[in-house]
Amino acid sequence: MTEIFNITNDLKLGLLDLKAYSIQGALSTKRDIETRGRNFLLAELIDPDCSIFYDEKGKPHLVNDSRHISISHSHDRLAIIVNNNEPTGIDIELIRNKVLRIKHKFLSQEELVDAQDDIEKLLIYWAAKETLYKIYGLKEVDFIEHLFVKAFNKQQQGVISGMINLANFREAYQLHYQVLPEYVLVYAHTKLQLC
Repeated sequence: MTEIFNITNDLKLGLLDLKAYSIQGALSTKRDIETRGRNFLLAELIDPDCSIFYDEKGKPHLVNDSRHISISHSHDRLAIIVNNNEPTGIDIELIRNKVLRIKHKFLSQEELVDAQDDIEKLLIYWAAKETLYKIYGLKEVDFIEHLFVKAFNKQQQGVISGMINLANFREAYQLHYQVLPEYVLVYAHTKLQLC
């Protein structure tokens, strides 16, 4: 039901099977399952007494705690990442072909050529851009114009490079991805030096 990964000394990731959690807790509404599941996973990752608040842009923060978090849920899976030092991002996506209809709305021409119609690869691109968007944390981002993912050879898990490029903010990140049963997971691992 719950998986906790200590990726580095400063980076910790948790996954929760919301369906199993809802059955165990006899929960029925989607909102209740997601809220209680989030609180349960945060308690497992950090501390049972920790709590979060969302800023005016919708970005989650820990109350009275300087660590950075990011939260994602898709259907029956919840993912949370905690970074002790810097803003972070995570995204989990159910593997489904709906992404084929919207790929032109979030991929540059180069990214479209690289991904083709590979559903898993398209979802890795989408989740990578969502991860970058969550790191930045502000709304005025265009996924094609401001978020970039370097071409990559898809495997079951791997490392890709992503960049946020706005007039007032320019950062690059090493992103890790995994193709899980039925889901794609991407999270920020390390900030990269810009040339």
